[in-house]
Amino acid sequence: MAKEKIVLAYSGGLDTSVILKWLKETYDAEIIAFTADIGQKEELDGLEEKALATGASKVYIDDLRAEFAEDFIFPMFQSGALYEGQYLLGTSIARPLIAKRMVEIARAEGATAIAHGATGKGNDQVRFELGVAGLAPDIQVIAPWRIEEFRNKFPGRAEMIAYAEEHGIPVTASAAKSYSMDRNLLHISYESGVLEDPWFDASAPESKDMYLLSVSPEDAPDEPEYLELEFEKGNCVALNGESLNPLQVMEKLNELGGKHGIGRVDMVEDRFVGMKSRGVYETPGGTILFTAHRKMESITMDREVMNLRDSLITRYSTLVYNGFWFAPERFALQALVTESQKNVIGTVRVKLYKGNVISAGVKSPVSLYNPDIATMEADPTQAYDQGDATGFIRLNALRLKVATGVNQNR
Repeated sequence: MAKEKIVLAYSGGLDTSVILKWLKETYDAEIIAFTADIGQKEELDGLEEKALATGASKVYIDDLRAEFAEDFIFPMFQSGALYEGQYLLGTSIARPLIAKRMVEIARAEGATAIAHGATGKGNDQVRFELGVAGLAPDIQVIAPWRIEEFRNKFPGRAEMIAYAEEHGIPVTASAAKSYSMDRNLLHISYESGVLEDPWFDASAPESKDMYLLSVSPEDAPDEPEYLELEFEKGNCVALNGESLNPLQVMEKLNELGGKHGIGRVDMVEDRFVGMKSRGVYETPGGTILFTAHRKMESITMDREVMNLRDSLITRYSTLVYNGFWFAPERFALQALVTESQKNVIGTVRVKLYKGNVISAGVKSPVSLYNPDIATMEADPTQAYDQGDATGFIRLNALRLKVATGVNQNR
């Protein structure tokens, strides 16, 4: 009788290495290790050999960077998504892509379950599992950190290290780091350890070695750098006149943003599971793209369309953060977003300087800005009669006057 197959989201770190071995023993199953290349760079080195040495029967390391940029990052940025006014959702938006590919592998391999190493206190467990539920509700999900037997066996990191040594698992961990890190094409997130104290200053000079994508604003070049971003239908398609695909756009913007110390965020956010959590983020390219996109919209989007879209930003951002990428309401919102972006066309010029993205010009062949109408001088078009404002103001003031009169007589 063939063994059960389980697809494991595998990073090669201590947790997922131990989980791989534990799953194989506990379920007497074949473990298929899967790693999504979504921009982790050198973190992927040696993963296949490590997974096979740990007991995986097969290893997938799939380059999903282009799909990540085109089908996940860009549609999300069209929406203007920003969670709790600060977070550009770098970790959140990667999880549905990973879940999607795990389901595809499970189907191809005949696996009946997938597994992940997300903690029972975090958001990622929800994102992975809601993703699977939205794509393949028949596939079982195994979450070891929510299994009491697993938690009893590994109450701390020391026990995991001992288990790895006992079973010859090739991991390099020997002591707890002062923080944990998650990297992809859009950002790097840092949390836990010393960062659990919200009074800890992550921008202090002694913390500068933590950051991998950006220099500190103090160490950025003293001369600004200008950058032109060309947009079509709300997507950036060229930088400084060079046509680029979404992946190339993100890579180039990360390079430029990191050089100028752009995109660092330190915040306390609300996790879906109910607790507050402190996170530090580097999103250099995403910060430039987000800022430039808003500038492009400013002269090309109808006011009421923008108001409608913006009224949904909190809802859209929360859906992404909480893991509802494959939910029907997100698809419905995305359709509205796509429609809102059809005329977001043109070029934005920005100045990058010491952590700042400064507007330096915007133009569009479909601009709704008409200087002849907006001018404070005589209007050559006669499109606007200043005298009309008298009636406009009187009508809008009517309800205020009525309410004030009623309240004064109470």
